[in-house]
Amino acid sequence: MDIVLKLRELRRLRGYSQKDVARLTGVGDKTISSFETSARIGSMKLSQLSQLLRLYGFTEEQFFSRKIEELFDPDAIKERSREEQLIANLAELPTVARAALLERFELMLDSAHAVTGPASMRLVERSASAA
Repeated sequence: MDIVLKLRELRRLRGYSQKDVARLTGVGDKTISSFETSARIGSMKLSQLSQLLRLYGFTEEQFFSRKIEELFDPDAIKERSREEQLIANLAELPTVARAALLERFELMLDSAHAVTGPASMRLVERSASAA
């Protein structure tokens, strides 16, 4: 995903218009537009990028990582939602029950890695996500 698309999608994710971003960061609205259409992305100053990312709640490190792309990937969102729901359900359990389940889960993970190895686990994960 390129910088232009990331900037546009982060703005939309936060629910801001280009005028909102201009008002809140001090970067001109025409400048914001030209960054998001790639007309002037090459002339963007680091201070401007920092202002935008601060408004959107991201660091430069997060912005340039691959992890940010998961924000816009429907499959990643669906999987994350499922994992978040499982974690939320786990957190609601009494401490003893939660500890017992976590212990069993760790054993299952260890067994899966021992049987299949890391390379095979990636194949299993891809097969499961394709289903």
